[in-house]
Amino acid sequence: MKIFDNKVIVITGGTGSLGKVLTRRLLTKELGSPKKIIIFSRDEAKQHAMRIEYQNKQKVTDEVIYDNFARLIEFRIGDIRDYHSVCSVLREADIVINAAALKQVPSCEYFPFEAVRTNILGPENIIRAIGENNLKVETVVGVSTDKACKPVNAMGISKAMQERIFITANVTLPKTRFICVRYGNVLASRGSVIPLFHEQIKRGGPITITTKEMTRFLLPLESAVDTIFAVLLGAKPGEIYIPKIPAARIVDVAKALIEERHLKIDYTGIRPGEKVHEVLVSEEEAWRAYDRGDYYAIKPMLPELFTSEPGQQALSKEYSSGDFLMTFEETESLLRKHHLMVGQDYIDEGEFLR
Repeated sequence: MKIFDNKVIVITGGTGSLGKVLTRRLLTKELGSPKKIIIFSRDEAKQHAMRIEYQNKQKVTDEVIYDNFARLIEFRIGDIRDYHSVCSVLREADIVINAAALKQVPSCEYFPFEAVRTNILGPENIIRAIGENNLKVETVVGVSTDKACKPVNAMGISKAMQERIFITANVTLPKTRFICVRYGNVLASRGSVIPLFHEQIKRGGPITITTKEMTRFLLPLESAVDTIFAVLLGAKPGEIYIPKIPAARIVDVAKALIEERHLKIDYTGIRPGEKVHEVLVSEEEAWRAYDRGDYYAIKPMLPELFTSEPGQQALSKEYSSGDFLMTFEETESLLRKHHLMVGQDYIDEGEFLR
């Protein structure tokens, strides 16, 4: 019996970059054959496009096993902010992956309460729905971000609160396992820097970068899904999984994409709420971080949930993008490997069914 066998899986924000790749990976049945995958989001246009993309796929590939569409995938219009919508979509759920989020740093900085409504009240609606309706949800995965670690912006603060809300829910709802994943920038996800650089390069420049010093962790979409699968397979209640991933200077990313083109780079200064370096594990969390192969697991600080295990802490200091930098050549190689160079077979907004 594999973890997804005969399970109803709800993906909130399921029409985003992560949701699309996650759906495709679930269809490969690598960790079992789901009973149903429910895509829950408030964007009917993206749901329609995703549905059509699935139905119009002409060629069956080895990568995806095609089942009866009406039986396997269901699209539900609704908003994570709305308690009644959440109650309705979770009625049958066994596993919930909360990918619904406001994630653009400047947007959240100018509209912080909107970040609260989606990133904090949304997760609370999931917990309320499970508790008040005695739902049979086995596991909830909160998708978080490096910006939740030592947060300095509204987006990061709201995501840090999501982590805390989900972790604490293990105490009040012990029948459901609440766990989280936290990772850095997902390569080529919608609204990220690589699609922006592609657009600027195709326009003939200039390329805009905030500062020469800026670094970021870079994670392929497939690895983001791997992290979700890993936390589902191995995490204890309240744990946060962090993938061990490379980091790069953003200026190296830009120069790798520019290649031999003679384009100007403009340095525009830090945007509201932005960090120069991102941190995935803080110094305070390092003593609760344990090695889990390709991942670090941060144990919850609540004594009701903390369980010691053999072995020393995995980190002696914070895990920062400024300390684990790839060379320019390694950065370029990573971009080529994932077909992200200008002119390569680049697919924006994730690869739903490739």
